[in-house]
Order: sequence, then C-alpha cells, then structure tokens
Amino acid sequence: MKVGIVAQKGNSRAAYLAADTSEALAEVDAEAVVDAATAEELGVEGVPVESFDSCDLVVSIGGDGTFLYAARGADGVPILGVNLGEVGFLNAVSPDDAIDEVLAEVAAFREGGQSVREVPRIVATGDDWEMDSSMNEVVVHGPRRGHGGGASLEVRVNGSLYSGSHADGVLVTTPAGSSAYNLSEGGPLVHPGVEGLVVTEMAADEGMPPLVVPLDAAVTVTVTDAASAVVVGDGRTRRTVSPPTEIRIERSDSPVRLAGPTSDFFEALGKLD
Repeated sequence: MKVGIVAQKGNSRAAYLAADTSEALAEVDAEAVVDAATAEELGVEGVPVESFDSCDLVVSIGGDGTFLYAARGADGVPILGVNLGEVGFLNAVSPDDAIDEVLAEVAAFREGGQSVREVPRIVATGDDWEMDSSMNEVVVHGPRRGHGGGASLEVRVNGSLYSGSHADGVLVTTPAGSSAYNLSEGGPLVHPGVEGLVVTEMAADEGMPPLVVPLDAAVTVTVTDAASAVVVGDGRTRRTVSPPTEIRIERSDSPVRLAGPTSDFFEALGKLD
C-alpha cells in the first residue's frame, strides 16, 4: 500500500507528525511518500503532489487550505484529514489520534473494508477551456478583485435569468466551501448534508440575494463590459478571459473522497472568528 503525506507548509508540528506517520507506516510494510514542500522541511526526498493520484491513501496534516492542496493532487484517492487546531471542516482527526487512524485506514484497505464518503466539486468551463475542479468555490470577477474592479454580470441558472447588474464578481460555492470566501461575502452557511450550490454576488449594484440551487444545476455567468475578467478556483487556479464571454459552472465528475471519521460541523463552526 502506498500512502501520500502532505504537511502544512512552514508548520514544524505538521512536519514532525508527517515524519512520525512515515515511520509508523514503514513498520506495517506500507510505503510512505511526502510532497516536495514537506520533504524540504524534513530533509528527505519528495515527489510532486500531482503524483499522489498513484497512492492508495493521502494524509493531509494542517488546516483546510492544506486539505484543498492535497485534494488537487489526490484526484479521487481517499484523503484523511488531520486537524492542527484550526477550524477543521475537512479535517476530522486530532493530532493525538492521527497515527492510529492512519494505521486503521491501512488495515481497512488491506481487508477490503475501507469506508469512503464523497464530497462534490465544481468545475468552470468556457468555449474552449476547462479549469481544474474546485472543492470550495469558483469566483468570476472583473479585471481586479475589489472596489472599482468589477464588471457587468448576468447570472443564469439552467438557462433562466436570476440576476444582472454591475458587481465586483460572483461566487458559486459548494456546501464544503460555504464557510470560506462565500461567508465573508455575506453568503449563507450550508450544512454538508445539503445537496446544493450557493450563488452569491459580490458587492452588486442591484443584485439579488444569495441563492441555493440544486447540486446538479448549471450556473452561467456572462461578463460584458470589462477589459478582462478572471476566473479563480479555490483561490489557487486562475484564468483570465476576454469579455464578452460566458462561464459555465457545474458539478464536476470528479468528487473528493474522504476517509476516516466525520468532522462535527457545529463544533467546527465554534472556531470561526
């Protein structure tokens, strides 16, 4: 069995736990590999996180940002999230229990009894391009983010017009991402058990309230009078497009697969600032 490990960058506690986990895996004849940034912290050889799709399990040690980074490389491989004292919507395992939980997942995999849950992702596409899938949100905004950088935007759901006005941008968010950028822009919290997407306009002149739509809905954002527009996935992948243009955002065929225990959504809410 091959296990990929990603530790939060610049966090020595995460790096030490990654090293201890690697040693524990070696004792049960499981191969452990670490991403390049974690390898640099530990002074060992690492591999690109993009190669983690060849693993049987990925362990993310840190916060939700580390989990999202690991998920991009895992590409469908089950992920076990270890929470280092942050909000932890995606990371259900405490550091004290991390090694035991990892070894339990190894045993379950070998016995054919591993339990995995799927969490939806979304993907943005244009006329001749497609972005990587996003677990939290896709944002469409004007030439720059924030005041004075907006554009005229038209938002449709399954072809029906919902809103059209000048705005800083539009967020389309999964339930997992509702507590992130969406929340800071006035969007609602969505329980992970809800199968829906949230559409939230950002500082719209004459916008509509945030809207929850079915998980399988197609949301299109048409950008008109702007020199350029930017599409951003999970705050990491960016694409500049030339208006007038239509961006289609919908459920991805590639969900994130979660291993291990389930986090307590309401307990995690208590850690929000």
